[in-house]
Amino acid sequence: METSDHIKDILNSVPEQPGCYLMKDQDGRVIYIGKAVNLRHRVRSYFHAGAQKHPRTCQLVANIRDIEWIIVGSELEALILEMNLIKEYQPFFNVQLKDDKRYPYIKIHWGDDFPKVTVTRKVEKDGSRYYGPYINVWAVNQTLDLLRKIFPYLTCSRTITGEDQRACLYFDIQLCTAPCIGRISKGEYREMIDELGAFLKGRTENIVSRLEEEMKQASSQMNYERAAQIRDQLDAIQRIVAKQRIISTKFTDSDVIAMADLDNNACIQVFFIRGGKLTGREYFLVENTDKTADKDLLSEVIKQFYDQTPEVPPVILLPREIEEARIIHQWLRSQRGGKKVELVVPRRGEKKKLVAMAAENAASMLSALKTQEKSEQDRAEGALTDLQNRLNLGAPPMRIECYDISNTQATALVGSMVVFLEGRPANAHYRQFNIRTVQGPDDYASMDEVLRRRFQRLVVAGEEKTKPGGKADPSFSALPDLVLIDGGKGQLNRAAKVLEDFDLLDTIPIAGLAKQYEEVFLPGDPHPVSFEKDSPGLHLLQRARDEAHRFAITAHRKQRSRQGLESSLEKIPGIGPARRGELLKKFKTIQNIREASLEELSQTPKITLKIAQSIKKHLA
Repeated sequence: METSDHIKDILNSVPEQPGCYLMKDQDGRVIYIGKAVNLRHRVRSYFHAGAQKHPRTCQLVANIRDIEWIIVGSELEALILEMNLIKEYQPFFNVQLKDDKRYPYIKIHWGDDFPKVTVTRKVEKDGSRYYGPYINVWAVNQTLDLLRKIFPYLTCSRTITGEDQRACLYFDIQLCTAPCIGRISKGEYREMIDELGAFLKGRTENIVSRLEEEMKQASSQMNYERAAQIRDQLDAIQRIVAKQRIISTKFTDSDVIAMADLDNNACIQVFFIRGGKLTGREYFLVENTDKTADKDLLSEVIKQFYDQTPEVPPVILLPREIEEARIIHQWLRSQRGGKKVELVVPRRGEKKKLVAMAAENAASMLSALKTQEKSEQDRAEGALTDLQNRLNLGAPPMRIECYDISNTQATALVGSMVVFLEGRPANAHYRQFNIRTVQGPDDYASMDEVLRRRFQRLVVAGEEKTKPGGKADPSFSALPDLVLIDGGKGQLNRAAKVLEDFDLLDTIPIAGLAKQYEEVFLPGDPHPVSFEKDSPGLHLLQRARDEAHRFAITAHRKQRSRQGLESSLEKIPGIGPARRGELLKKFKTIQNIREASLEELSQTPKITLKIAQSIKKHLA
């Protein structure tokens, strides 16, 4: 493959120092990020004939039009910078854990005097303790419902002084220890929350022993009500512990990582061993695995996973040796605050069996997911073909855009655009429009504004593409194969007029889906298109319509909530637009601001301690 003069000049100027390199395509997009102890040797190696035998490397090199680099002081700094840059740019040729941010964690706000327990998807270094990840929010809430019966933690928004006259209802139904009225001291409450954290790590023996002893004492003192309460707590513990497989009491807390691959895709399975028990598991998907060897893939998985997770165990069991083991070990140790971390490839015994079990689970999961994906693909293809035939389209509508309007009593008017690509939702292309020009509950005029703004962005995107280095929004630069309007003939005619004004009516097919009888209309035809009730094409249109409706309502509620929040903050002396914006940006809701500590409030940009005290006073 011939290397351009521009790339040759770059290769001759790359320094022989540690750092990160960013490879870009003809549009200036970063397509690959890597690191090296010696940038010059590493970057030049991609253009050697031997390196381009691998098809993925050959494809990468063919797309490189520019290379930049950032020099750092050490190999460890390069590794950390590489991870941060990959998260920021998400280059196509780098390994990416699919959906690695969707998993929820249980968060204990340890920095508060009386820590609360909440659910979050964002792990921050804020002094809190995080436990997870969990497969979904339902699993988290199920766990918390049981845990609250064992550890009745605080959930209300009161400022705890211990001097309140009366506790809330949760104390009466034994779901709170009532620190607000002094029924439990700060030290006792924090000890209980500490035990909750130990429980989430799988360490239940001491808690069970203590509760059993307390139950015996209560029974011997004929305090049968208290004994029955402890019995119920022990039953709740048993229901949780029964789901945890016993591995071995000799096991150090460990994570077990294994992988399976199929058709250039891979599934990574992680088992969490805590207190000798298998307390949970997680899986991640990696696509296009032909771009990297197994050792490199495992290295990337470890870096991305432990950059996101709040806890690094002392032992990590692996199926094989990894590349960059020394520097990754150094980084993992820094993630544990300097404590020892072992990367172990077991050769025999129970640990070897655990890795094999994780690999078996990974293979089973990957096979199941591939089967599901094939079924979904077949259904989508059938639905698109059905739409092509029913709506008399020239080709299956591979890109469907659906629009809806949401408002309540003419306030916070919001329009939504959702996109289905190849019959599936493409969330990255969803867009919302805050209505600017319409007064009152006029859905026709609102739809007119939304569509004009959308297709004006199409014009702008076309102009951007012609500019050197211009970048167009991919959601607006693509031409839809079908525009679907949530509404009947009136809405459809108004939308068709917009397409006509942009000279697109003969280019882009448009249809309306009326709610009352689930009828589909086309412009200029007073009669609905004939669809059977079980038509896959009709089901796809209904799914797109429902998704647009959901997205519009969600955006509308956020807008109303924001307006209500701004209204509440406007009443506080010293809170102007700038400070209001910073509070909105950090806390999102009035409830979060109300529950925030003085320290958290005063750490917000533009919020002094005096202003924080004023906020707490007015929102109490």
